[in-house]
Amino acid sequence: MASVVAEERRPYGPGVATPTTPVGPYKLIDLFCGCGGLTWGFANSHVGRFRSVWANDFNSFAAHTYNENFGAHCHVGDIVALLADPRTEIPQADIVIGGPPCQGFSLLNKNRTDDPRKQMWRPYMEVVERAGADVFVMENVPQLLQSAEYTEIVEEAKRLGFQVASAKLCAADYGVPQTRHRAFIVGCRFADPSSYFPPRKTHCNPQILSRLEAVLFDSEYVTLPQRWRTVRDAIQDLPKPEGTEVRNEATPLDLHFGRTPTPTSVARYHAIPEQGMNRLDLLRNAPELTPPCWVRKKEGGTDLFGRLWWDRPAFTIRTEFFKPEKGRYLHPEQHRPITHREAARFQSFPDEFRILGTKVEIAKQIGNAVPIGLAAAVAGAVSELLALRAEI
Repeated sequence: MASVVAEERRPYGPGVATPTTPVGPYKLIDLFCGCGGLTWGFANSHVGRFRSVWANDFNSFAAHTYNENFGAHCHVGDIVALLADPRTEIPQADIVIGGPPCQGFSLLNKNRTDDPRKQMWRPYMEVVERAGADVFVMENVPQLLQSAEYTEIVEEAKRLGFQVASAKLCAADYGVPQTRHRAFIVGCRFADPSSYFPPRKTHCNPQILSRLEAVLFDSEYVTLPQRWRTVRDAIQDLPKPEGTEVRNEATPLDLHFGRTPTPTSVARYHAIPEQGMNRLDLLRNAPELTPPCWVRKKEGGTDLFGRLWWDRPAFTIRTEFFKPEKGRYLHPEQHRPITHREAARFQSFPDEFRILGTKVEIAKQIGNAVPIGLAAAVAGAVSELLALRAEI
């Protein structure tokens, strides 16, 4: 049965058909929800199949955004404290989703060995148990899958009666204009989730697309994958940014504002004018403008002060994308960093998604979110998995 189901899996992602089987709405809980990128991928990309009933995040700005988009049921606070409070009622739900803090596993974290954030999967699994959920989806950085904590998570899931499947997924393979990699762990009480997860890829690196067309498509792809979406696809229609503040208007331009860079920063932008350039080109072209720490840096960090390419996906959007010294965040041709709206589009947020807070807090919410196109692909696979429950 499982092998037959695996062959009949449908792909999910932007522009891809969803199941014809009437299902849902499945009640959903989102933990460490941030602004709700993962929830949007489930509830709004698959309308009628998932309904958020409870959520939690420690950041009040993120919770405010979540409540603005999904209804006032995101609870602000430390999940450990909330679970210890006898007044906290965790509603029954079909599925729990969420990404426990990933900083404990990130390669950018120099103190990651003993970071307590690596244990936040424990309250997550407590909510899974208290909610009586039949499915859970946990998201994190790829390093999780090689960690001791991953083994502990799988063991705890099995103790609770779950079968588990996991995979490292690239957002660009599912229609997101960004080569961001994330790890997903899917648990299911009533079936083997590996029959449905990971979802088949809907998009493909154009460098290998022609080669794929010449042979029988591998089972990890849809029959005719599209090319990866690019920076040009995502932001070419936007005008030059105006002003330096968030605008209170229901248009894409609400988050499309600039910064006030120093004359030195502007000179650096002009010194690396071509797509794909980075700090090494700055050192060659204008050594007098290169910070001494970059001159001494002989390895690593080649994307710092880098320009994006028009015809490639963006690189990973982090929380300080507005600082080009943090990564490849310069516009392909304009002499400026990318705007908040451009970053949101690289994360595949629809323009109608309202993100609230200060400029810094909005950037955190954008950078910390699961790309919505990737979330939608995972949600599609989970939707079909949950539909199987009615047949058992």
